[in-house]
Amino acid sequence: MGMIKNEYDVEGYSPTDTELPEKHISSRLPVYADETGAVPDQSFTIGNSLYARAQRFAGKWSIEQRGIERVPEDERTDTNLAKVGTMWLAANMVVSSFAIGVLAVPVFQLGFVDALLTILFINLLGITPVCFFSTFGPVFGLRQMVLSRFYFGWYGTKVIAIFNVLACVGWSSVNVIVGAQLLHAVNNDVPGFAGVIIIAAATFVVTLFGYKVVHYYEFYSWIPSFIIFLIVLGEFAHSGAFVNIPMKVGNSEAGSVLSFASSVFGFATGWTSYAADYTVYQPHTVSRVKTFAWTWAGLIFPLLFTEMLGLAVATAMTYDPVTFEPTNDYSRGYESSHIGGLLAAVLFPPLGRFGRFCLVVLALSIIANNCPNIYSVSLSLQVLGRWTQAVPRFIWTFVGTLVYCAIAIPGYTHFESVLENFMLIIGYWLAIYEGIALPEHFIFRKGIKGYDPATYTTPHLLPPGIAAMVAFCFGIFGAVMGMAQVWFIGPIGKHIGTPEYGGDIGFPLAFCFAFVSYCALRAVEKRKYGR
Repeated sequence: MGMIKNEYDVEGYSPTDTELPEKHISSRLPVYADETGAVPDQSFTIGNSLYARAQRFAGKWSIEQRGIERVPEDERTDTNLAKVGTMWLAANMVVSSFAIGVLAVPVFQLGFVDALLTILFINLLGITPVCFFSTFGPVFGLRQMVLSRFYFGWYGTKVIAIFNVLACVGWSSVNVIVGAQLLHAVNNDVPGFAGVIIIAAATFVVTLFGYKVVHYYEFYSWIPSFIIFLIVLGEFAHSGAFVNIPMKVGNSEAGSVLSFASSVFGFATGWTSYAADYTVYQPHTVSRVKTFAWTWAGLIFPLLFTEMLGLAVATAMTYDPVTFEPTNDYSRGYESSHIGGLLAAVLFPPLGRFGRFCLVVLALSIIANNCPNIYSVSLSLQVLGRWTQAVPRFIWTFVGTLVYCAIAIPGYTHFESVLENFMLIIGYWLAIYEGIALPEHFIFRKGIKGYDPATYTTPHLLPPGIAAMVAFCFGIFGAVMGMAQVWFIGPIGKHIGTPEYGGDIGFPLAFCFAFVSYCALRAVEKRKYGR
């Protein structure tokens, strides 16, 4: 592959800057970039700029220096597809996914069978976009937010990246609060802020070193979590507390199923905006079918196992039919300490101190859950502008960690429910993202051959993004019309289920509104601009 060198060393500019000072505007190719726009590792340390000095320091400690720059083919040496599967296996074999299954009973009042079927079929649907976009990493060597430039254009992608940053930071905050609650349930002397700092610090160390260390950690971290969940399963089965709650009928059942399905889908499809980030070092010769299959296996097993286990344990909670006061250890534990209290009711009585150890392990599983969030937030931040790309990835990782700790520490005691409700509302953006990216790929680009990855840093060769942004607004409108959340019930969602709670169809409406409007607008945009 031929290499083209641009001779500049501008203080504060990153090697892939596309908005150079006038004297350097003659070429938009990066330093030592080849004709496809790929940037070798050694280019990050060239010169004496602050950026280059920071990258040389990182290199001494084997910290990943690459950010959103395209990975050259000769550096895509990660041929172990099993790591693609274990990446998502570890990220979902966590207490957060267990908590999704628990919601079916106390929050949505579902029976066992209907909730079980919802978990099964909605997860199969929700993980499909994640598996699909994971196959793009080996083909192009580009991160997911950079790939989004081919759907949303240069400037539209900046808007998408903001949503992704909010999602990464917000869910990291929610997750670390859950982990801190578990540690507090084990030992009341451990304050909430200490639990947050412990989990966040461990997550930062893993994500600081980058792609290889994240994959290495996730390759093994699912094992202790899986063992503990097996212990939970065995102890709960031995207790005989499981209740096969019958399925209800009527409007309230329909609304509850749809609202629970929304929660399950949002959790499963939430990895879509990160998907290609964790396959960019795979060679382009890797089979797309195998990449899809490994991702699918790595997602579907932990999601079904943990959510169904959470559902089963939740059936043991009993309440007084008149006062709705908890009447057994499971319901009392849940009401007092949420998921930590429920798991404590399963593990503490029969296992004693070992049960407490098990709960600590599950609390630390949040590290695996947050690693994709904190690694990918740094990449999303680099997409926002020239100056953000001029800041090395590992520094953004540190900034992201500080921000979500600053949210989680006060949120632990003051606004946890507010934060979680806010994250549930902005989660609809993923359906809109999919409703725009998928038709662009299949209808307008007609598959992989319709991409020219060399244009990823050239705004005037990318789609204008007008159609995508207008369709994004239509998608938001669809989500608002169909949502059924604590803060707001949309006019369409209100007509499903009971008027008090409605039924959540925000995800399908957001997708459909975005899909239909994008197809119509993009056809016009492409005829006018030719790109």
